[in-house]
Amino acid sequence: MATSQALIEELKKIAGKISRDQVTWRRHLHRHPELSFEEYATSEFLRDTVGKFGLKILPLDMDTGVLAQLEGGRPGPVVAVRSDIDALPVGERTGLDYASQNPGCMHACGHDMHMAIVLGVAAVLSELKDQIEGTVRFIFQPAEEMPPGGARPMIEQGALDDVAMIFGLHVDPHVPTGDIGLRDGVTMASVTDFDLTINGRAGHAARPQDAVDAIATACEVVDSIQKIISREIDPVEPAAITFGRIEGGFARNVIADTVTLTGTARALSMNTTRELRRRIKRTADAVCRARGARSEFVIKADYPVLKNHPRANSILRRNFGLLYDERRIAETPQVLGGEDFACYLQKVSGAMFRLGVRNPDLGADKPWHSPQFTADENAITCGTSLLAASVLDALMVVRK
Repeated sequence: MATSQALIEELKKIAGKISRDQVTWRRHLHRHPELSFEEYATSEFLRDTVGKFGLKILPLDMDTGVLAQLEGGRPGPVVAVRSDIDALPVGERTGLDYASQNPGCMHACGHDMHMAIVLGVAAVLSELKDQIEGTVRFIFQPAEEMPPGGARPMIEQGALDDVAMIFGLHVDPHVPTGDIGLRDGVTMASVTDFDLTINGRAGHAARPQDAVDAIATACEVVDSIQKIISREIDPVEPAAITFGRIEGGFARNVIADTVTLTGTARALSMNTTRELRRRIKRTADAVCRARGARSEFVIKADYPVLKNHPRANSILRRNFGLLYDERRIAETPQVLGGEDFACYLQKVSGAMFRLGVRNPDLGADKPWHSPQFTADENAITCGTSLLAASVLDALMVVRK
């Protein structure tokens, strides 16, 4: 069952009417970014805005984040829409007149766009409330960018209670404005963020025989762990291990007793994920034993693979065709990037689509997390209309 063409045209009209407001919301949020679990002003802004649409604010025993819902004119199932709300520790270099006013903090991944779009969905559906059979829940989730992530705490707070289907989106600077990306099944990787601590024994630089050099041992650990990918994982299984930071030592003439390695492991299957974790720990332990040191392996974040459900994707595909042109749907490639939206998809049926925001004429062609990242705001109406139509369609589909 599809959303009627008359209803499609009505929501498109409403979405067009509120587009200027959405740009204003997006620019306000872009000016005032906040880091993971520090999104206090952002959460207040979201609560105030959805409150104007008559949504019910649900209790949430968390410092940041917002959970709200719109109850339709008649009872029915619950469908959810999720937006992440946090920014990144990136100093903005876009030159925009609405650039970040928080030094060293920027919406460099498009979460400001996500919030403006999902707020727009709330505004559109609130005007169609009497035609809704069921409930629409809006999940404004903190801390997508930083471990341990905000999805699981939101789930623990009841964000998915009674939810039959959930939708999310992510802007994509590789997809032209006006296009979207969809993919059934595994789309994004599992994430294992970890700390490895190498414990040796300090000593004088001139007497290495009296010490256990944690730095030298850590170098061997890094080199050996990289061989897990090249020599222990099936070459046809996508996987990566990256060390992003190494810290240790006191002075040039002191042999370090402790080194901390901060890394991340990615894979597109949970079997490979489990193998990576086991082999990282095994390798670090073995190298350290050979050198008289000890290792400690601590997992800081644990996200599953993001696996879109075909039924939810079919709803997105059908409604994009009704709204725009199904020929403008691309197949999203599998990537080793991670997203804790995957945690919701472990619990309920749903999907995340890619919203094209690429427009080189506007400079909207920089990669995620770049200090020059920006997005084409013309994509806001497209994302809003698609999500609103898909939610209405899903309420009918899951009722059957």
